[in-house]
Amino acid sequence: MASRVHQPLENAEFDFVLARADAPVLAYFCGTWAKVAEVCREMDSLVREMADAYGERLTVVRTDMVRCAEPTRRYGGTGAPSFLLIKQGEVTATRTGPMNRTQFREFLDANL
Repeated sequence: MASRVHQPLENAEFDFVLARADAPVLAYFCGTWAKVAEVCREMDSLVREMADAYGERLTVVRTDMVRCAEPTRRYGGTGAPSFLLIKQGEVTATRTGPMNRTQFREFLDANL
């Protein structure tokens, strides 16, 4: 993933990114188990593209649902992939399942 996309390796790193974010945070919860790994890998490039396109208006954090289980539970990541828009620690919008480019832009534009 590009440097615009944070990839926490543990729960505390996820919280650190959230605390330091100057913009709304798009939390992208993904999985590595067989049923969802390919879908999440396919979404990775689109997530990078959106992170670049929205620049400073959005902080993006890609989170493995197993590795960072506590934030997944806390914020309600219910499936993989899940996308949660978090503003000042509160979830303001969610979307579960893969999206195409148009759907992704619509989700972000409607909720930023």
